[in-house]
Amino acid sequence: MKIRIGRDELLTGLQRVQGVVEKRNTMPILSNILLEAKQDGVEIVATDLEIGLRGLYKGTVLSTGGVTISARKLYEIVKELPPGDIELTSTDNNWTTIQAGKSQFKVVGLPSSEYPALPTIEREGLTPLSGEGLLELIRKTLFAAGDNDARYILNGLLVTLVATDKKTSLRLVGTDGHRLAVAEQEVGKAGNKGVPQEMKAIIPKKAAHEIRRLLEEGVDTEPLIGFSKNLMIFRKSGLLLTSRLMEGNYPNYQQVIPKESGKKISVSRSELESALRRVSVLAKDKASAVKVSFASDKMTLFSSSPDYGEAMEELPAHYEGEAIQTGFNARYLLDVFSVMDGETLSLQMDTPLSPCLIQEPESPGFKCVVMPIKI
Repeated sequence: MKIRIGRDELLTGLQRVQGVVEKRNTMPILSNILLEAKQDGVEIVATDLEIGLRGLYKGTVLSTGGVTISARKLYEIVKELPPGDIELTSTDNNWTTIQAGKSQFKVVGLPSSEYPALPTIEREGLTPLSGEGLLELIRKTLFAAGDNDARYILNGLLVTLVATDKKTSLRLVGTDGHRLAVAEQEVGKAGNKGVPQEMKAIIPKKAAHEIRRLLEEGVDTEPLIGFSKNLMIFRKSGLLLTSRLMEGNYPNYQQVIPKESGKKISVSRSELESALRRVSVLAKDKASAVKVSFASDKMTLFSSSPDYGEAMEELPAHYEGEAIQTGFNARYLLDVFSVMDGETLSLQMDTPLSPCLIQEPESPGFKCVVMPIKI
């Protein structure tokens, strides 16, 4: 294999796969990427056996072939090279020479024949959708999904795609048992002719994170998404990301979301966020526990720790109802506020220990629930 490729083009390709390659080193070849020289360009492939990413990049192919090289080392080398063309040549013993100007590197590789094959993909059955819409939905739900949670299924996002003859809408749900985020919006105009179709799947958090990174690069064409029996497929201008779906039943999240009621307090988002950051400085370290009181036209935050002391702040708020005193993990509330965009938000809870529903008037499709804690 011998190829000539622009430094920036190669760097873009290598940047994209850094998050996909396996970090734990269970199989040495999984920390490598597969570089393949094909007639129409250079293909860069990465997989951790759960998620796979394949991209085609512009380059001059002097001779076809393939090799696998350490994703991290190749990225670190290319990052330090000056702009210009890079020549990569691999020999039969899988050593690869990287030549750029007066710099030369020889990197050890593994045979491309040993690289795990990515699943074969049907081109049919993919749904086009708004890249900006999908990005917004991921941004508003990913934070709530579990991180290495013992309940395996909570480490993913529940994706529901509903296509009717009028529109295509997408709903994402993330929860770790302490908080829950649900975001829904229209992501495409005309959907399916005839019967409304609903597809449900649970995708790993890592897959959602990688899709988010690809969408953040900018959206030039409408991305496509689709699901087969055990696979999610995501296509975007020359890139193909596949992910295994998570198996299991997602919890019935709808029963946790409180029904709309009168006990709702409206408050400025930026004021509450700043006040919560200040008061939580003196909260007990691990739980970041902050007492929150709703009373007529005001909200009070209070925290204390035996080692440091106590803090209190009052905020103007719109509330008509009996006083409620409850407690929250401040970090969970701040995570929710950070994905909201509106000026004001509302918190609603019926009793001091019932789930708290957080919404903003600007995003009717977004709901968040945070469980209170006893203080």
